Amino acid sequence: MTIKDILKSNRVTFYFYDCIRRLRYDFIPMIRPVIIPNILFNLKKLFRVTRIYRNSRYERLKNIKNRHLNERCFIVATGPSLKMEDLEKLQGEITFSMNSICLAFDETDWRPTYYGIQDIGNYLTFEKEIKELDSECKFIGESILKYTEVPGEFYIYPMNMLNHNWLHRKYNTKFSNDAFATVYDGYTITYSLIQIAVYMGIKEIYLLGTDCNYTTDLNHHFKNYDYFDPSYSVAGNKMIHAFKVAKEYADLNNIKIFNATRGGMLEVFERVDLDNVLGKKNNKKMLMSSSN
Repeated sequence: MTIKDILKSNRVTFYFYDCIRRLRYDFIPMIRPVIIPNILFNLKKLFRVTRIYRNSRYERLKNIKNRHLNERCFIVATGPSLKMEDLEKLQGEITFSMNSICLAFDETDWRPTYYGIQDIGNYLTFEKEIKELDSECKFIGESILKYTEVPGEFYIYPMNMLNHNWLHRKYNTKFSNDAFATVYDGYTITYSLIQIAVYMGIKEIYLLGTDCNYTTDLNHHFKNYDYFDPSYSVAGNKMIHAFKVAKEYADLNNIKIFNATRGGMLEVFERVDLDNVLGKKNNKKMLMSSSN
């Protein structure tokens, strides 16, 4: 009988054997890829937030804090439900968009007020279009800087990947209202942009094209392109989990998040009709102009 068999034959010794096994196979392998990067990230965050260090790559973010205090915005994702006519209707609104929205620019004069990207594959695919895009701010997750240099015009935000860089049993995310300190990964750039919008003071957020519907036919975007997410079968569930965390934060802090997506699987937020939302503002403008 081996030592392993002896240890496993007794309930008490088996408990300690199991603890050692977990330490060896679960804890030790994640020290380098997970724990050490998290320690370094939090140390840098501490020095940055306490202003011990004032020359970080994120300093420009401080210029946009509360830029849109108490205003509303539309975050335009790239799900298959997104329509060109919807983009045209958003002219004059504060809008955030992302990733492959560049594919729409040949068909509309609309451009997002703010653009965000944090996936290296998408960045390399649309690098030319992103550099040419005329937006007030272009936000980029710092993780992309591991693979390529980016123009100085970008607003780089500090991404806390939590445990998302390795296989884990449970979905996990948090919500930050201070993009200068950290932006938590929520399995989608949309989640990052919600946090940035809150940092900018926005109190009313409308999601558009956020389908969260990753079907087996791989029709996952408003325009298909050469992009494949190997984790697509669970991507929708991951996003929905993150959006629940965002809703919890919003509900506690007097922030309204609505889902104006036409269809899709996201039921975390109250659904609203985009045309009604935009119509109310247009009607209000007409009343004000007529009274003058």
